[in-house]
Amino acid sequence: MMNALAAVAGLSIALGSFAQPPAPGEAPGAAEQRYPLNPPKIETKAKYKVETVAEALEVPWGIAFLPDGRRALVTERAGRVRMIEDGTLNPVTVFTVPDVESQAEKGLMGVCIHPRFAENNWVYLAYGSTEGDIRVVRYTFGAVARSLMEGQKDPGGLKDEKLILRGMPARNNHAGCRIKFGPDGKLYVTTGEMFRKELAQDMTSLGGKVLRLNDDGTVPDDNPFTGEEHASQAVRGEIWAVGVRNPQGIDWDPKTGLLWETEHGPSGERGVQPSQGGDELNIIEKGKNYGWPEINHDKRKEGMETPVMQYTPAIAPASGAFYTGDLIPEWKGNYFFGALGGLGGGKRPGVVRVVVDGRTVTGIEWLATEYGRIREVVSAPDGSLWFTTSNKDGRGRPAESDDRVLRFVPE
Repeated sequence: MMNALAAVAGLSIALGSFAQPPAPGEAPGAAEQRYPLNPPKIETKAKYKVETVAEALEVPWGIAFLPDGRRALVTERAGRVRMIEDGTLNPVTVFTVPDVESQAEKGLMGVCIHPRFAENNWVYLAYGSTEGDIRVVRYTFGAVARSLMEGQKDPGGLKDEKLILRGMPARNNHAGCRIKFGPDGKLYVTTGEMFRKELAQDMTSLGGKVLRLNDDGTVPDDNPFTGEEHASQAVRGEIWAVGVRNPQGIDWDPKTGLLWETEHGPSGERGVQPSQGGDELNIIEKGKNYGWPEINHDKRKEGMETPVMQYTPAIAPASGAFYTGDLIPEWKGNYFFGALGGLGGGKRPGVVRVVVDGRTVTGIEWLATEYGRIREVVSAPDGSLWFTTSNKDGRGRPAESDDRVLRFVPE
C-alpha cells in the first residue's frame, strides 16, 4: 500500500515549539505571521499496509486489550461490548449496557481494564445513561465471557456492577468520555462541558475537566483540590485539571511520563473568536488550568495554559495513544490520534502521527486518509497499531463494510 500523504492540503497548525508565542491576551489572528503556515511534515520511510480486523460494527468507540494479548474488548456506541479474539470478531455480544442512552455523540464510549486485571478481572465502561448523566461503571469479566468463543448465546459476560462515578454532565454533544489507568495506578476520566462553557471553570462541576480517581471511585488524597478548604466551597475533589472543552484522547509518554491530551476546539461556536478551528494538543499536569472558555487557539492568559499545538481548520481529534510496538520501529514513542475531520467540507479525516521529544513536537504526518472518519487509535500487544472508523455516526459516508477495526502492520 502506498504511504499516505504527509499532511492534508490547506491544514494550518500553530506550533508553540517552533515560534514566538503571541503576547498575553493577544488574539491568534494578530500573530499569524509569527507561526509557520505549514508545520514540520514527515513521511514514514518504512513500508507499511493497513489490514482489516473486523467489519460491520456500529460506531466502535473504544478498544481495550486483555493481558493475554489475544483478545480485545470493543465498545459500540449503541451500548454493546464486543470481543475480537485472534483477529476475529465474535458474532455474540459480550454484554449490553442496560441503561445506556445512545443519541448523537452520546452512548457507550470509553473502556479500560484494571492494571491488575489478571487478579481481579475488572473492566470499566463510560457511557451516557438513561438518567441523563455520564457515568463510569466497573464490572467483573465473568467466566461466561471468558468462554465466549465457545459460541454461547447471549452470554451476559460482565457482572457485579459497581458505580464508580456519576453526575458528569451530558447532552447530545460534548459528552467526553475517555477513561484510562495511568502509570500511577489511578483512573483518569475526561469530561466534556456539553456546550455550557462556563462549566469548564466551575470547580463545583465535573464538566470540562480531567478527573483522577482511585479504582473504587474514591478521591486520591494527593489530588490538587482536596482538603477542608476546598470541600467547604463544594469543590470537586476528583478534579485533576481544569478548563478543557471536549477532550477525547489521553495517554502517557512512556519515556517522560507526561500525559498528552487531544481536545475539540470551539470551531463554529457562537460568540467565540476566532470562529474556526482551535482543536488542541495539550500536556495535562496536576492542578493546571487549560483556559476554556477564557482563552482559546493561541491566546495566552496568566495562570492558564496555551496548547502545545492547535489545529485550524478543525480536524476533530477523537483519541490518543503512544505507539509502543516494534513492528514499525520508526513510529515507536510517537503519539497517534484519530481525526473525525472537523466541520465543513475539504477537511479530510485520518490518523495523525505526532513526533514528540520531551515537551516539544518535532513533526507530524497524516495517515490512512482514505477510510473516512477515524475514532479510536490504540497500540496493540502484537506490535501493530489499531484504529477504528466512525462512519455510521450520522456524519460520515459509510462504506458497505463500515464500521471497521483496522490495523497498521509492516508491508
